[in-house]
Amino acid sequence: MTELIQVGHTGETTATRWWRDAVIYQVYVRSFADGNGDGVGDLLGVRSRLRYLADLGVDALWLTPFYTSPMADFGYDVADYRDVDPIFGSLADARALIEDAHRHGLRVIVDVVPNHTSDQHVWFQQALAAGPGSPERERYVFRRGRGENGELPPNDWESVFGGPAWTRLPDGEWYLRLFAPEQPDLNWEHPEVHTEFESILRFWLDMGVDGFRIDVAHGMVKAEGLPDVGHSDQVRMIGADVVPFFDQDGVHEIHRAWRRLLDSYPGERIGVAEAWAPNPERLANYVRPDELHQAFNFHFLNAPWDASVFRTVITESLATAGMVGAPTTWVLSNHDVKRHLTRYGDGETGLRRSRAAALLTLSLPGSTYLYQGEELGLPEVLDLPEEFLRDPQRLRNPDDGRDGCRVPIPWADVEPHFGFSLPGIEESWLPMPASWGPLSVQSQLRDPGSILRLYREALRVRRERRAFGDAPLTWLDSPEGTIAYSRGDGFACTVNLTGEPVEIPVPGRVLLASVEPAVADGVARLAPDSAVWWERDAA
Repeated sequence: MTELIQVGHTGETTATRWWRDAVIYQVYVRSFADGNGDGVGDLLGVRSRLRYLADLGVDALWLTPFYTSPMADFGYDVADYRDVDPIFGSLADARALIEDAHRHGLRVIVDVVPNHTSDQHVWFQQALAAGPGSPERERYVFRRGRGENGELPPNDWESVFGGPAWTRLPDGEWYLRLFAPEQPDLNWEHPEVHTEFESILRFWLDMGVDGFRIDVAHGMVKAEGLPDVGHSDQVRMIGADVVPFFDQDGVHEIHRAWRRLLDSYPGERIGVAEAWAPNPERLANYVRPDELHQAFNFHFLNAPWDASVFRTVITESLATAGMVGAPTTWVLSNHDVKRHLTRYGDGETGLRRSRAAALLTLSLPGSTYLYQGEELGLPEVLDLPEEFLRDPQRLRNPDDGRDGCRVPIPWADVEPHFGFSLPGIEESWLPMPASWGPLSVQSQLRDPGSILRLYREALRVRRERRAFGDAPLTWLDSPEGTIAYSRGDGFACTVNLTGEPVEIPVPGRVLLASVEPAVADGVARLAPDSAVWWERDAA
Protein backbone atom coordinates (compact mmCIF):
# COMPACT_ATOMS: atom_id res chain seq x y z
CA MET A 1 0.00 0.00 0.00
CA THR A 2 1.31 3.46 -0.86
CA GLU A 3 0.24 6.89 0.22
CA LEU A 4 0.60 9.88 -2.12
CA ILE A 5 1.37 13.31 -0.75
CA GLN A 6 1.17 16.08 -3.32
CA VAL A 7 2.96 19.26 -2.36
CA GLY A 8 2.39 22.69 -3.83
CA HIS A 9 1.20 23.51 -7.32
CA THR A 10 2.32 21.65 -10.40
CA GLY A 11 3.18 22.92 -13.82
CA GLU A 12 5.82 25.04 -15.45
CA THR A 13 5.06 28.23 -13.52
CA THR A 14 6.10 26.92 -10.09
CA ALA A 15 8.87 24.75 -11.52
CA THR A 16 10.75 27.87 -12.59
CA ARG A 17 10.63 29.48 -9.13
CA TRP A 18 14.12 28.93 -7.75
CA TRP A 19 13.11 29.14 -4.11
CA ARG A 20 10.64 26.25 -4.22
CA ASP A 21 13.40 23.61 -4.15
CA ALA A 22 16.51 25.68 -3.36
CA VAL A 23 19.28 24.50 -1.05
CA ILE A 24 20.24 27.50 1.07
CA TYR A 25 23.40 27.58 3.18
CA GLN A 26 23.30 29.54 6.44
CA VAL A 27 26.46 31.55 7.03
CA TYR A 28 26.93 32.61 10.64
CA VAL A 29 29.26 35.42 9.66
CA ARG A 30 31.27 35.62 12.90
CA SER A 31 32.29 31.98 12.57
CA PHE A 32 32.59 31.28 8.85
CA ALA A 33 35.91 32.79 7.75
CA ASP A 34 38.11 35.60 9.05
CA GLY A 35 39.39 37.73 6.18
CA ASN A 36 41.23 40.48 8.08
CA GLY A 37 43.01 38.50 10.79
CA ASP A 38 41.29 39.73 13.95
CA GLY A 39 39.90 36.32 14.92
CA VAL A 40 36.32 37.19 13.99
CA GLY A 41 34.61 36.11 10.78
CA ASP A 42 33.69 38.90 8.38
CA LEU A 43 32.29 39.67 4.94
CA LEU A 44 35.74 39.54 3.34
CA GLY A 45 36.12 36.04 4.73
CA VAL A 46 32.76 34.97 3.31
CA ARG A 47 33.73 36.41 -0.05
CA SER A 48 36.96 34.40 -0.02
CA ARG A 49 35.02 31.14 0.41
CA LEU A 50 32.33 31.59 -2.26
CA ARG A 51 34.05 29.07 -4.52
CA TYR A 52 33.69 26.49 -1.74
CA LEU A 53 29.94 27.12 -1.54
CA ALA A 54 29.54 26.99 -5.31
CA ASP A 55 31.49 23.71 -5.46
CA LEU A 56 29.42 22.32 -2.58
CA GLY A 57 26.40 22.79 -4.81
CA VAL A 58 24.10 25.10 -2.86
CA ASP A 59 21.85 27.64 -4.57
CA ALA A 60 22.01 30.53 -2.11
CA LEU A 61 23.55 31.72 1.12
CA TRP A 62 21.77 33.31 4.04
CA LEU A 63 23.93 35.76 6.00
CA THR A 64 23.22 36.37 9.69
CA PRO A 65 23.16 40.07 10.73
CA PHE A 66 26.29 42.06 9.89
CA TYR A 67 24.78 45.49 10.59
CA THR A 68 26.13 48.08 13.03
CA SER A 69 25.50 46.64 16.50
CA PRO A 70 26.81 46.73 20.08
CA MET A 71 26.60 42.90 19.85
CA ALA A 72 24.56 42.37 23.01
CA ASP A 73 22.89 39.55 21.07
CA PHE A 74 25.65 39.09 18.48
CA GLY A 75 24.08 41.32 15.85
CA TYR A 76 20.38 40.72 16.46
CA ASP A 77 20.41 44.06 18.30
CA VAL A 78 20.72 46.42 15.33
CA ALA A 79 21.83 50.02 15.79
CA ASP A 80 21.91 50.91 12.06
CA TYR A 81 20.12 48.77 9.48
CA ARG A 82 21.80 50.49 6.54
CA ASP A 83 25.43 50.04 7.49
CA VAL A 84 27.92 47.28 8.22
CA ASP A 85 29.52 46.92 11.64
CA PRO A 86 33.26 47.61 11.40
CA ILE A 87 33.99 44.17 12.87
CA PHE A 88 32.46 42.66 9.70
CA GLY A 89 33.74 45.19 7.17
CA SER A 90 32.06 47.99 5.23
CA LEU A 91 29.17 48.66 2.88
CA ALA A 92 31.66 48.32 0.03
CA ASP A 93 32.46 44.81 1.31
CA ALA A 94 28.75 43.95 1.38
CA ARG A 95 28.25 45.19 -2.17
CA ALA A 96 31.31 43.28 -3.42
CA LEU A 97 30.15 40.10 -1.67
CA ILE A 98 26.70 40.27 -3.29
CA GLU A 99 28.21 40.89 -6.72
CA ASP A 100 30.76 38.08 -6.33
CA ALA A 101 28.12 35.66 -5.09
CA HIS A 102 26.01 36.36 -8.17
CA ARG A 103 29.04 35.74 -10.39
CA HIS A 104 29.39 32.34 -8.71
CA GLY A 105 25.73 31.57 -9.41
CA LEU A 106 24.74 32.04 -5.76
CA ARG A 107 21.84 34.13 -4.50
CA VAL A 108 22.15 36.12 -1.26
CA ILE A 109 19.58 36.33 1.54
CA VAL A 110 20.17 38.69 4.46
CA ASP A 111 18.59 38.89 7.89
CA VAL A 112 16.18 41.66 8.81
CA VAL A 113 15.28 42.20 12.48
CA PRO A 114 11.93 44.05 12.68
CA ASN A 115 10.62 43.15 16.13
CA HIS A 116 13.18 45.20 18.03
CA THR A 117 16.20 47.45 17.63
CA SER A 118 19.32 47.93 19.71
CA ASP A 119 19.02 50.30 22.66
CA GLN A 120 21.81 52.21 20.88
CA HIS A 121 19.62 52.84 17.80
CA VAL A 122 19.12 56.56 17.22
CA TRP A 123 15.35 56.20 17.67
CA PHE A 124 15.69 54.67 21.12
CA GLN A 125 18.30 57.19 22.17
CA GLN A 126 15.89 59.95 21.10
CA ALA A 127 13.11 58.26 23.07
CA LEU A 128 15.23 58.17 26.22
CA ALA A 129 16.14 61.83 25.86
CA ALA A 130 12.61 62.99 25.08
CA GLY A 131 10.96 61.52 28.16
CA PRO A 132 7.49 60.17 29.01
CA GLY A 133 4.59 61.08 26.72
CA SER A 134 6.83 62.26 23.87
CA PRO A 135 6.27 61.39 20.18
CA GLU A 136 9.72 59.78 20.16
CA ARG A 137 8.58 57.16 22.67
CA GLU A 138 5.62 56.20 20.51
CA ARG A 139 7.95 54.30 18.17
CA TYR A 140 8.51 51.78 20.99
CA VAL A 141 6.28 50.16 23.62
CA PHE A 142 6.51 52.34 26.72
CA ARG A 143 4.04 51.98 29.60
CA ARG A 144 3.57 53.08 33.18
CA GLY A 145 4.03 50.32 35.72
CA ARG A 146 1.53 48.73 38.04
CA GLY A 147 1.50 48.99 41.81
CA GLU A 148 1.10 51.99 44.06
CA ASN A 149 4.09 53.80 42.61
CA GLY A 150 4.39 52.05 39.26
CA GLU A 151 7.09 49.80 40.69
CA LEU A 152 5.69 46.62 39.09
CA PRO A 153 5.96 45.71 35.39
CA PRO A 154 2.93 46.68 33.26
CA ASN A 155 1.98 43.00 32.77
CA ASP A 156 3.25 39.47 33.43
CA TRP A 157 5.02 38.93 30.10
CA GLU A 158 8.35 37.12 30.29
CA SER A 159 11.45 37.57 28.15
CA VAL A 160 12.47 34.75 25.83
CA PHE A 161 15.86 35.04 27.56
CA GLY A 162 14.31 34.73 31.04
CA GLY A 163 12.87 37.09 33.63
CA PRO A 164 10.37 39.92 33.06
CA ALA A 165 9.95 41.29 29.52
CA TRP A 166 10.07 44.86 30.84
CA THR A 167 12.86 47.22 31.91
CA ARG A 168 12.21 50.30 34.06
CA LEU A 169 13.89 53.63 33.37
CA PRO A 170 14.91 56.19 35.99
CA ASP A 171 11.95 58.38 34.95
CA GLY A 172 9.58 55.61 36.08
CA GLU A 173 8.36 54.33 32.71
CA TRP A 174 8.89 50.76 31.54
CA TYR A 175 9.76 49.62 28.02
CA LEU A 176 8.95 46.24 26.51
CA ARG A 177 11.83 44.00 25.42
CA LEU A 178 10.84 40.43 24.71
CA PHE A 179 14.50 39.46 24.40
CA ALA A 180 17.51 41.14 26.08
CA PRO A 181 17.23 44.52 27.90
CA GLU A 182 19.32 45.96 25.06
CA GLN A 183 16.62 44.98 22.51
CA PRO A 184 13.58 47.26 22.96
CA ASP A 185 10.48 46.19 21.01
CA LEU A 186 9.23 48.48 18.28
CA ASN A 187 5.63 49.69 18.19
CA TRP A 188 4.27 48.46 14.86
CA GLU A 189 1.06 50.42 15.34
CA HIS A 190 3.10 53.53 14.55
CA PRO A 191 3.08 54.33 10.80
CA GLU A 192 6.65 55.63 10.93
CA VAL A 193 7.88 52.13 11.80
CA HIS A 194 6.23 50.72 8.67
CA THR A 195 7.73 53.44 6.50
CA GLU A 196 11.19 52.98 7.96
CA PHE A 197 11.30 49.24 7.33
CA GLU A 198 10.00 49.58 3.81
CA SER A 199 12.91 51.96 3.23
CA ILE A 200 15.36 49.48 4.81
CA LEU A 201 14.15 46.65 2.60
CA ARG A 202 14.45 48.83 -0.50
CA PHE A 203 17.99 49.82 0.49
CA TRP A 204 19.18 46.19 0.43
CA LEU A 205 17.05 45.15 -2.53
CA ASP A 206 18.56 48.01 -4.51
CA MET A 207 21.99 46.69 -3.55
CA GLY A 208 21.03 43.37 -5.11
CA VAL A 209 20.05 40.98 -2.31
CA ASP A 210 17.71 38.19 -3.33
CA GLY A 211 15.60 38.11 -0.21
CA PHE A 212 15.28 38.40 3.55
CA ARG A 213 15.14 35.99 6.43
CA ILE A 214 12.74 37.72 8.80
CA ASP A 215 13.75 37.35 12.43
CA VAL A 216 10.82 36.79 14.82
CA ALA A 217 8.36 37.11 11.93
CA HIS A 218 5.59 36.12 14.35
CA GLY A 219 6.37 39.12 16.57
CA MET A 220 5.94 42.85 15.94
CA VAL A 221 2.18 43.04 16.68
CA LYS A 222 0.98 42.66 20.27
CA ALA A 223 -2.56 41.97 21.50
CA GLU A 224 -4.62 45.09 22.15
CA GLY A 225 -4.32 46.25 25.74
CA LEU A 226 -1.24 44.06 26.37
CA PRO A 227 -3.19 41.52 28.50
CA ASP A 228 -1.54 39.21 31.02
CA VAL A 229 -0.65 35.69 29.92
CA GLY A 230 -1.66 34.25 33.27
CA HIS A 231 1.10 31.62 33.28
CA SER A 232 4.80 31.48 34.09
CA ASP A 233 7.51 29.70 32.08
CA GLN A 234 6.04 31.34 28.99
CA VAL A 235 8.93 30.39 26.71
CA ARG A 236 7.54 26.84 26.68
CA MET A 237 4.23 28.17 25.37
CA ILE A 238 5.76 29.70 22.24
CA GLY A 239 4.71 27.65 19.25
CA ALA A 240 2.38 25.51 21.36
CA ASP A 241 -0.21 27.90 22.85
CA VAL A 242 -1.74 31.27 22.09
CA VAL A 243 0.23 34.10 23.68
CA PRO A 244 -0.61 37.81 23.41
CA PHE A 245 2.85 38.91 22.28
CA PHE A 246 3.40 36.49 19.35
CA ASP A 247 1.46 35.30 16.28
CA GLN A 248 -1.17 38.02 16.39
CA ASP A 249 -3.30 38.41 13.26
CA GLY A 250 -1.93 41.89 12.59
CA VAL A 251 1.49 40.57 11.56
CA HIS A 252 0.02 39.27 8.32
CA GLU A 253 -0.79 42.71 6.95
CA ILE A 254 2.88 43.60 7.46
CA HIS A 255 3.99 40.52 5.55
CA ARG A 256 1.48 41.15 2.76
CA ALA A 257 2.87 44.66 2.33
CA TRP A 258 6.41 43.27 2.24
CA ARG A 259 5.38 40.66 -0.34
CA ARG A 260 4.05 43.40 -2.59
CA LEU A 261 7.38 45.18 -2.22
CA LEU A 262 9.37 42.02 -3.00
CA ASP A 263 7.20 41.30 -6.04
CA SER A 264 7.89 44.79 -7.39
CA TYR A 265 11.54 43.79 -7.91
CA PRO A 266 12.72 41.47 -10.70
CA GLY A 267 14.21 38.03 -10.13
CA GLU A 268 11.91 36.36 -7.59
CA ARG A 269 13.13 38.09 -4.40
CA ILE A 270 11.88 36.14 -1.38
CA GLY A 271 10.85 36.48 2.24
CA VAL A 272 11.54 33.66 4.72
CA ALA A 273 9.71 33.63 8.04
CA GLU A 274 11.20 32.58 11.33
CA ALA A 275 7.75 31.93 12.72
CA TRP A 276 6.31 29.98 15.62
CA ALA A 277 2.57 29.32 15.68
CA PRO A 278 0.37 27.16 17.93
CA ASN A 279 -1.00 24.95 15.13
CA PRO A 280 -0.32 24.04 11.47
CA GLU A 281 -3.16 26.20 10.15
CA ARG A 282 -1.78 29.34 11.74
CA LEU A 283 1.76 28.55 10.56
CA ALA A 284 0.45 28.15 7.00
CA ASN A 285 -0.89 31.71 7.15
CA TYR A 286 2.67 33.04 6.86
CA VAL A 287 3.19 31.40 3.46
CA ARG A 288 -0.13 32.12 1.77
CA PRO A 289 0.28 33.14 -1.88
CA ASP A 290 0.17 36.85 -1.00
CA GLU A 291 2.50 36.64 2.02
CA LEU A 292 5.98 35.19 2.49
CA HIS A 293 7.57 32.51 0.33
CA GLN A 294 8.86 30.16 3.02
CA ALA A 295 8.67 29.51 6.77
CA PHE A 296 11.17 27.48 8.75
CA ASN A 297 10.06 23.99 9.74
CA PHE A 298 11.09 23.71 13.37
CA HIS A 299 9.03 20.56 13.94
CA PHE A 300 11.36 18.65 11.63
CA LEU A 301 14.43 20.12 13.37
CA ASN A 302 13.09 19.04 16.77
CA ALA A 303 12.17 15.49 15.73
CA PRO A 304 14.05 12.74 17.62
CA TRP A 305 15.78 9.89 15.76
CA ASP A 306 12.64 7.80 15.42
CA ALA A 307 11.03 6.50 12.22
CA SER A 308 7.42 6.96 13.25
CA VAL A 309 8.05 10.51 14.46
CA PHE A 310 9.86 11.48 11.26
CA ARG A 311 7.12 10.03 9.10
CA THR A 312 4.45 11.91 11.06
CA VAL A 313 6.38 15.20 10.98
CA ILE A 314 7.08 14.90 7.25
CA THR A 315 3.43 14.09 6.48
CA GLU A 316 2.13 16.97 8.60
CA SER A 317 4.71 19.40 7.24
CA LEU A 318 3.81 18.66 3.64
CA ALA A 319 0.11 18.92 4.44
CA THR A 320 0.57 22.26 6.25
CA ALA A 321 2.45 23.87 3.36
CA GLY A 322 0.19 22.20 0.83
CA MET A 323 -2.86 23.92 2.31
CA VAL A 324 -1.67 27.16 0.74
CA GLY A 325 0.40 25.80 -2.15
CA ALA A 326 3.72 26.69 -0.52
CA PRO A 327 6.94 24.63 -0.51
CA THR A 328 7.98 22.97 2.72
CA THR A 329 11.36 23.82 4.22
CA TRP A 330 13.63 21.32 5.95
CA VAL A 331 16.35 22.19 8.43
CA LEU A 332 18.39 20.06 10.85
CA SER A 333 20.45 22.72 12.65
CA ASN A 334 20.94 26.47 12.92
CA HIS A 335 22.72 29.05 15.07
CA ASP A 336 20.13 28.77 17.87
CA VAL A 337 20.13 25.03 18.63
CA LYS A 338 22.58 22.27 19.48
CA ARG A 339 24.10 20.74 16.37
CA HIS A 340 22.15 17.70 15.24
CA LEU A 341 25.16 15.36 15.31
CA THR A 342 25.22 15.86 19.08
CA ARG A 343 21.44 15.72 19.43
CA TYR A 344 21.45 12.42 17.56
CA GLY A 345 23.88 10.77 19.98
CA ASP A 346 27.31 12.36 19.38
CA GLY A 347 30.41 10.36 18.48
CA GLU A 348 30.19 7.62 15.86
CA THR A 349 26.46 7.16 16.45
CA GLY A 350 25.80 10.83 15.85
CA LEU A 351 27.96 10.82 12.73
CA ARG A 352 26.18 7.77 11.25
CA ARG A 353 22.80 9.34 11.91
CA SER A 354 23.93 12.72 10.53
CA ARG A 355 25.02 11.09 7.28
CA ALA A 356 21.66 9.35 6.99
CA ALA A 357 19.76 12.52 7.94
CA ALA A 358 21.52 14.40 5.13
CA LEU A 359 20.18 12.00 2.50
CA LEU A 360 16.74 11.97 4.11
CA THR A 361 16.52 15.76 4.20
CA LEU A 362 17.94 16.43 0.76
CA SER A 363 15.48 14.10 -0.92
CA LEU A 364 12.29 15.57 0.55
CA PRO A 365 10.01 17.87 -1.48
CA GLY A 366 10.71 21.57 -1.04
CA SER A 367 13.65 23.69 0.04
CA THR A 368 16.49 22.67 2.36
CA TYR A 369 18.55 24.87 4.68
CA LEU A 370 22.05 23.75 5.68
CA TYR A 371 23.82 25.26 8.67
CA GLN A 372 27.51 25.92 8.15
CA GLY A 373 29.63 23.01 9.31
CA GLU A 374 26.92 20.37 9.20
CA GLU A 375 28.43 19.19 5.92
CA LEU A 376 31.64 18.61 7.92
CA GLY A 377 29.87 16.61 10.63
CA LEU A 378 30.76 19.14 13.31
CA PRO A 379 29.54 18.32 16.82
CA GLU A 380 28.35 20.77 19.44
CA VAL A 381 31.28 22.07 21.50
CA LEU A 382 30.18 21.36 25.06
CA ASP A 383 33.34 22.29 26.98
CA LEU A 384 33.98 25.92 26.06
CA PRO A 385 35.77 27.77 28.87
CA GLU A 386 33.43 29.85 31.02
CA GLU A 387 35.09 33.13 30.07
CA PHE A 388 33.99 32.69 26.45
CA LEU A 389 30.29 32.06 27.19
CA ARG A 390 28.48 35.33 26.46
CA ASP A 391 25.18 34.25 24.90
CA PRO A 392 22.33 36.20 26.58
CA GLN A 393 20.11 33.11 26.38
CA ARG A 394 22.21 31.62 29.19
CA LEU A 395 20.45 34.05 31.52
CA ARG A 396 17.40 31.82 31.22
CA ASN A 397 19.28 28.58 31.77
CA PRO A 398 23.07 28.07 31.74
CA ASP A 399 22.53 24.86 29.76
CA ASP A 400 20.61 26.73 27.03
CA GLY A 401 23.59 28.69 25.76
CA ARG A 402 24.08 28.75 21.98
CA ASP A 403 27.84 29.34 21.96
CA GLY A 404 28.66 25.68 21.29
CA CYS A 405 27.04 25.64 17.84
CA ARG A 406 28.73 28.93 16.87
CA VAL A 407 32.37 27.84 17.14
CA PRO A 408 34.28 28.76 13.94
CA ILE A 409 34.46 26.08 11.26
CA PRO A 410 37.80 24.44 10.33
CA TRP A 411 39.15 24.94 6.82
CA ALA A 412 42.63 23.41 7.05
CA ASP A 413 44.60 20.97 9.19
CA VAL A 414 46.79 23.61 10.82
CA GLU A 415 46.30 24.53 14.48
CA PRO A 416 45.34 26.59 16.42
CA HIS A 417 42.43 27.86 14.31
CA PHE A 418 42.53 25.44 11.36
CA GLY A 419 42.62 28.04 8.61
CA PHE A 420 39.67 30.03 9.95
CA SER A 421 41.89 33.10 10.36
CA LEU A 422 45.14 34.31 8.82
CA PRO A 423 48.53 32.71 9.64
CA GLY A 424 50.06 34.15 12.79
CA ILE A 425 46.73 34.82 14.49
CA GLU A 426 46.66 32.88 17.74
CA GLU A 427 43.03 33.07 18.83
CA SER A 428 39.60 32.98 17.22
CA TRP A 429 36.67 34.67 18.96
CA LEU A 430 35.59 31.25 20.25
CA PRO A 431 38.31 28.62 20.73
CA MET A 432 38.27 25.63 18.38
CA PRO A 433 38.78 22.07 19.69
CA ALA A 434 42.28 20.71 19.08
CA SER A 435 40.69 17.53 17.69
CA TRP A 436 39.05 19.28 14.73
CA GLY A 437 41.90 18.89 12.22
CA PRO A 438 40.43 15.68 10.68
CA LEU A 439 37.05 17.45 10.38
CA SER A 440 38.48 20.32 8.31
CA VAL A 441 37.47 20.98 4.72
CA GLN A 442 41.02 20.23 3.61
CA SER A 443 41.07 16.83 5.35
CA GLN A 444 37.63 15.80 4.18
CA LEU A 445 38.21 16.69 0.54
CA ARG A 446 41.08 14.17 0.59
CA ASP A 447 38.80 11.45 1.98
CA PRO A 448 36.34 9.97 -0.53
CA GLY A 449 34.28 8.53 2.34
CA SER A 450 33.90 11.79 4.30
CA ILE A 451 30.57 13.38 5.11
CA LEU A 452 31.63 16.46 3.11
CA ARG A 453 32.06 14.32 0.00
CA LEU A 454 28.65 12.74 0.72
CA TYR A 455 26.99 16.18 0.85
CA ARG A 456 28.70 17.27 -2.37
CA GLU A 457 27.58 14.15 -4.21
CA ALA A 458 24.03 14.36 -2.81
CA LEU A 459 23.72 17.96 -3.95
CA ARG A 460 25.06 17.05 -7.38
CA VAL A 461 22.49 14.26 -7.78
CA ARG A 462 19.74 16.51 -6.47
CA ARG A 463 20.57 19.18 -9.08
CA GLU A 464 20.70 16.72 -11.95
CA ARG A 465 17.56 14.72 -11.24
CA ARG A 466 14.11 15.88 -12.22
CA ALA A 467 12.63 13.65 -9.49
CA PHE A 468 13.27 16.46 -7.06
CA GLY A 469 11.73 19.93 -7.19
CA ASP A 470 7.99 19.88 -6.70
CA ALA A 471 7.55 16.16 -7.44
CA PRO A 472 5.22 14.58 -4.87
CA LEU A 473 6.30 12.13 -2.18
CA THR A 474 4.74 8.68 -2.06
CA TRP A 475 5.20 6.62 1.08
CA LEU A 476 6.23 3.01 0.50
CA ASP A 477 5.77 0.03 2.80
CA SER A 478 8.86 -0.71 4.88
CA PRO A 479 9.76 -2.63 8.06
CA GLU A 480 9.23 -1.16 11.51
CA GLY A 481 11.89 1.37 12.42
CA THR A 482 12.44 2.38 8.80
CA ILE A 483 10.88 4.82 6.34
CA ALA A 484 10.74 4.58 2.56
CA TYR A 485 9.32 6.82 -0.13
CA SER A 486 9.52 7.53 -3.82
CA ARG A 487 9.76 10.84 -5.63
CA GLY A 488 8.67 11.30 -9.21
CA ASP A 489 9.65 8.64 -11.72
CA GLY A 490 12.50 6.36 -10.87
CA PHE A 491 13.72 7.53 -7.44
CA ALA A 492 13.31 6.09 -3.94
CA CYS A 493 14.86 6.72 -0.54
CA THR A 494 15.07 4.20 2.31
CA VAL A 495 16.19 5.10 5.82
CA ASN A 496 16.94 2.61 8.59
CA LEU A 497 16.61 4.47 11.88
CA THR A 498 17.26 1.39 14.03
CA GLY A 499 20.52 0.26 15.55
CA GLU A 500 20.34 -3.09 13.76
CA PRO A 501 20.59 -4.20 10.11
CA VAL A 502 17.24 -4.45 8.33
CA GLU A 503 16.44 -6.43 5.18
CA ILE A 504 14.14 -5.14 2.43
CA PRO A 505 13.39 -6.15 -1.15
CA VAL A 506 15.85 -4.38 -3.46
CA PRO A 507 14.10 -1.20 -4.68
CA GLY A 508 16.48 -0.70 -7.61
CA ARG A 509 20.08 0.34 -8.27
CA VAL A 510 22.02 2.19 -5.55
CA LEU A 511 22.50 5.85 -6.47
CA LEU A 512 24.07 7.04 -3.23
CA ALA A 513 24.31 5.66 0.30
CA SER A 514 25.39 6.95 3.69
CA VAL A 515 26.55 3.35 4.28
CA GLU A 516 26.61 0.99 1.31
CA PRO A 517 23.92 -1.71 1.67
CA ALA A 518 24.69 -5.38 1.10
CA VAL A 519 22.66 -6.53 -1.91
CA ALA A 520 22.19 -10.19 -2.88
CA ASP A 521 19.42 -12.37 -4.34
CA GLY A 522 16.97 -9.50 -4.57
CA VAL A 523 17.40 -8.49 -0.91
CA ALA A 524 19.09 -5.35 0.40
CA ARG A 525 20.55 -5.41 3.89
CA LEU A 526 20.44 -1.85 5.23
CA ALA A 527 23.11 -0.95 7.77
CA PRO A 528 22.06 0.51 11.14
CA ASP A 529 21.32 4.25 11.06
CA SER A 530 21.75 4.54 7.31
CA ALA A 531 20.00 5.96 4.25
CA VAL A 532 20.13 4.92 0.61
CA TRP A 533 19.02 6.64 -2.59
CA TRP A 534 17.82 4.20 -5.25
CA GLU A 535 17.35 4.41 -9.01
CA ARG A 536 14.09 2.60 -9.77
CA ASP A 537 12.94 1.21 -13.07
CA ALA A 538 10.23 3.36 -14.63
CA ALA A 539 6.78 1.83 -14.19
